[in-house]
Amino acid sequence: MTDQLPASASVRLSLATFDPTRFTEVDAANKSSAEYLVPAIQRLPGLIHYYVAISPKGSMVHVSIWDTEEHAQQMSRLKEMVVTAAQELEAAGATFVRPIVNYPISWTPSDDIR
Repeated sequence: MTDQLPASASVRLSLATFDPTRFTEVDAANKSSAEYLVPAIQRLPGLIHYYVAISPKGSMVHVSIWDTEEHAQQMSRLKEMVVTAAQELEAAGATFVRPIVNYPISWTPSDDIR
């Protein structure tokens, strides 16, 4: 990791599970939701990185890195995420693990921990 993160950086982790036999449906809903989520998320201040990964074994994760906890909390109020995408993905078979948690970053491999 070469990025220098602010001391106040926070990781937001959202996890969903689904029946692996519904992978195709969930994957299609995930790709569809990206069409409106990407622009909405990119407009939010404080975003450093955002990743979405989906496994055919029945889980999906959204991992985002924000400059502050306050900015990470924006995702809890983003209509495109909490209403539109959540409904689309849940209709396809995904179940989100609640609560969605923000984690203050305590160290990275690039930190000098000596």
